[in-house]
Amino acid sequence: MSLKKDGQLRGCIGTIEPTTASVADEIRQNAVSAAFRDTRFDPVSAEELDDLVISVDVLYPAESIGSINELDPRKYGVIVRKGHRSGLLLPDLEGVNTVQQQVAIAKKKASLGPEEEVDLYRFEVQRFK
Repeated sequence: MSLKKDGQLRGCIGTIEPTTASVADEIRQNAVSAAFRDTRFDPVSAEELDDLVISVDVLYPAESIGSINELDPRKYGVIVRKGHRSGLLLPDLEGVNTVQQQVAIAKKKASLGPEEEVDLYRFEVQRFK
């Protein structure tokens, strides 16, 4: 679940795998979290609601890949994992034009260094705006 205001990210929280019994419940839970629990931002106020653009990405199951050559930042999202740390980046994001950028951002989200070896996974999404 991503919330944007004036083209800028305002909140973004989701789950890699289902945590509830239905997609509707998952979306509802992630909407509340994106609006009120994304620690990068103040909670969304009632006055902002009309200015928010909401998008929902439903993730298909991730598959392990052996190389960044199997990625395409327009088609696939990426998950990087090393030990207990992981980072996820959705596909087709403005300003992310190369696989190298995509993996670097996912590593940063996982608090991993740019040169650290990671396990790679890719996934597709169905995006709703």
